Amino acid sequence: MKIIKYGVQSLLIVVSIYLAFQIYATILNPIDFKTQKDLRYSATIESLKNIRKAQIAYKDVYGRFTTDWDSLTVFVKKGTLPLVKKIGSLSDEQLEAGMTEKEAIKKGFIIRDTVKVAVLDSLFGTAYNIDRMRFIPYTNNEVFFLGTNFITTGSGVQVAVFEARAHNNQILSELMIKFKQEIINLNEKRRMDSKYPGLKVGSLSETNNSAGNWE
Repeated sequence: MKIIKYGVQSLLIVVSIYLAFQIYATILNPIDFKTQKDLRYSATIESLKNIRKAQIAYKDVYGRFTTDWDSLTVFVKKGTLPLVKKIGSLSDEQLEAGMTEKEAIKKGFIIRDTVKVAVLDSLFGTAYNIDRMRFIPYTNNEVFFLGTNFITTGSGVQVAVFEARAHNNQILSELMIKFKQEIINLNEKRRMDSKYPGLKVGSLSETNNSAGNWE
């Protein structure tokens, strides 16, 4: 009888531990997942903002966006951008006399000079590791998708567009084992809402002023 009694007690302890674990997982798993997801989303958004800056600068120089990571990286590392510097300003007397800046430039009171500045210094700072821009943060060197297109507007004008994106399965790849169901649910909700299941900046199908889907 004692053996049966101890066996039942042991079983109840095991069941209690199991139920406690299930309650813990039910309550805390979503909280843990959100914390880890937000951390990776924040880093990925910053990367996409940097990609956008690099692409816009590239287009300013070459008149188009690029799909080639090597070209974009070399451009940021070694490329330059034109910067217009204004030397001089209107005096109080000139302002009171109604002189405009355009008139002051014609008369030589204000001089505009164009100089070249390094892309890396002006946009990112020398401490930024441009070689990591293509890689999705917190992943095993997963690479952002990078695409370009031309969209014809209603007035017949062709507009160059680009898109950089990362799927949730990439952004959250290191969480897949522990939070597989949560990631599946997140992707399904995005699809049900007709939204991209991940993070992206720009668009290949519409002119959205290179906006991010988090903005």
